[in-house]
Amino acid sequence: MSESAPPAAFDRFGPERPRSPVILSVPHAGRDYRPELLGACRLPLAMLETLEDRLVDRLIWRATEAGAAAFVARAPRAEIDLNRDEREIDPSLIAPPLPSGSILQSVRSRGGIGLIPSRIAGVGAIWRERVPREELVRRILHIHRPYHQALEQALAETRDRFGVAVLLDCHSMPPRADGSQGQVIFGDRYGSSAGAHLVEAAVAASRALGYRTACNAPYAGGYIAGRHGRPDRGIHAIQIEIDRSAYLDAELRAPGPGFAEACRLIGTVVEAIEARLFDDRAIAAE
Repeated sequence: MSESAPPAAFDRFGPERPRSPVILSVPHAGRDYRPELLGACRLPLAMLETLEDRLVDRLIWRATEAGAAAFVARAPRAEIDLNRDEREIDPSLIAPPLPSGSILQSVRSRGGIGLIPSRIAGVGAIWRERVPREELVRRILHIHRPYHQALEQALAETRDRFGVAVLLDCHSMPPRADGSQGQVIFGDRYGSSAGAHLVEAAVAASRALGYRTACNAPYAGGYIAGRHGRPDRGIHAIQIEIDRSAYLDAELRAPGPGFAEACRLIGTVVEAIEARLFDDRAIAAE
């Protein structure tokens, strides 16, 4: 008897043949909490959900209806973080221990927010026991790699078709107490993952809708933008972070008064990037 296939790592939305050079990524809004995962946690589901970029997957519909493709992770961030290098692991979390040469130490992994989150600030450890090494391997092979391989393929195909491709990596951020950093943050890894003209177009579109907007502070773009953004090869990657209080209710769980406007924000940013790309093409043809 053949083994059943593993569940899909992500959902793809948008037309089969996209009409846009912009591709959207939503890596942190997955809500498929497997019973085995919940059984291994010492924290309740409601606490695990605080790791999510809550409902960001429901903000992209305007962009996909207009012709963009989107890749939305199914697995929750508590299970595996797709915005981390697969080597970015807290070594104390895995049993038996991994070879030291296979681990990429970072401030994030030491702080409990590596490839597999190990603790939540102010709450404590997530897992009852250390994660078995074979379970780590399963999550990498069946969730992390398929997601990034799908993005790579889609970006390459889009670049070949349109001459350029742009990845808009969609996230949300906790409200900042002082509000000084604004409601929307774009990150291009300080200019290394995307052309400045595209980031400028995205920023202008956000500000035109009335959002306080900044670049690269406090979020400059993570692993996804760094891995997939290759401006010298015609593939750009921009991270967008939206303040959760701008689109969720007071408890930061359900859609709030600003939800429809946040959907408009994503769609408008995609349109602005497209317009800039097509303007550049028209100028080059003159």
